[in-house]
Amino acid sequence: MSKYDRTRLVISEANIRRWLSAVTPAGEPANVVDEGRLEWVSVLEGSVAVRLHLPSLRDQPEAMEAVAAACLEAIRQGAVRAGERIRALTVEFVDDAGTVVRTSKFEASPRGALRPADTASAPDDAPAPSAPAASDAPAANFAIAVGAGKGGVGKSSIATNLAVGLARRGHAVGLLDADIYGPSVPAMLGLAAHEPSTIAGRFQPFYTHGVKSMTIGKLVEADKALIWRGPMAHGAVKQMVEKTDWGELDHLVIDLPPGTGDVPLTLAQTLRLTGAVVVCTPQRVAQDDAVRAVRMFEQLEVPVLGVVENMSVFIADDGTEYDIFGRGGAQQMAQRLGVPFLGAVPLAMDLRANSDAGDPTANFQTDTVPMRRVREAFEAVLSTLESQLALASLGRGRAGPTLTIH
Repeated sequence: MSKYDRTRLVISEANIRRWLSAVTPAGEPANVVDEGRLEWVSVLEGSVAVRLHLPSLRDQPEAMEAVAAACLEAIRQGAVRAGERIRALTVEFVDDAGTVVRTSKFEASPRGALRPADTASAPDDAPAPSAPAASDAPAANFAIAVGAGKGGVGKSSIATNLAVGLARRGHAVGLLDADIYGPSVPAMLGLAAHEPSTIAGRFQPFYTHGVKSMTIGKLVEADKALIWRGPMAHGAVKQMVEKTDWGELDHLVIDLPPGTGDVPLTLAQTLRLTGAVVVCTPQRVAQDDAVRAVRMFEQLEVPVLGVVENMSVFIADDGTEYDIFGRGGAQQMAQRLGVPFLGAVPLAMDLRANSDAGDPTANFQTDTVPMRRVREAFEAVLSTLESQLALASLGRGRAGPTLTIH
């Protein structure tokens, strides 16, 4: 078991809840976990975030700070007893409407002691261990770009479910939402309640559904229109890649912007990609644009791992199938172009509902007739994709390329 895997098992949501059950605010009859006071817990590689709803402490900042300090000590002691330590803790306090009214942050000092974030960088008695350079690039065995010739074909849905599906197969997976003009990952991964954070100048990826993720959608206002020219867009994506503390990954899935414009072109040229997955719906107009995406990757010498036909058929709750957009068009296109066909993913009501709810894990667990078909389709695509990744690695004469920034 790797150090990362052990830390993830020890500093888990369940353990955080158990350790916090020992924290009871002064004058309160119950601890901070009981009666739904602990609204959520987020854990990623030793960094912890919790959100508390404690109405009795309203307008009492000193009391909130005392609770935050008690939470820190309870979690720290629990981790130490298990032979681990936490890197950072964020405690948010919310009011009845769910609005954050106070945030307390603690980060490890150079020597490892946990301090309030504004003093964490103060020197300690002993010399600090050297930190990784800010320009360190993420290391991933496989870097998979997911692109499409046009928008509206479900590219982000496929990218998200591929990432979650790979994670469910035991891989360490990252998902980079590079679709900066229309980021969908915040909604599809359920990131609404998560706030971005940095440690030592590096973004900490969000961790939900077993996947690390980073998206421009959580770094700007939710309803802000990003009117950026190519260089600005490229710079934003490059920042997310280089300045995110991805850690060690087996797979990095990259949700590209649609089309063959300068952003996907520059990103494909900048990142050392294992290969690309092209998403297409069955109808002819989508095929024509998907052909251009395939040709773009070929010209950039990025192997096309295969084509996914999304929304290949609609399956009603009673199992009846409807060819809303036709069927098999993307498969025929793949055969015509001589590229692999990864599989066809049907559309179902629950698939749409799970995406809106930010619960892609449910796509692999919901046990209805339509969702069994969806799950089988995703599993088939994942199996074929893993085979194509193995072939791509052999073609390059290595076990798997390292993702680097040139």
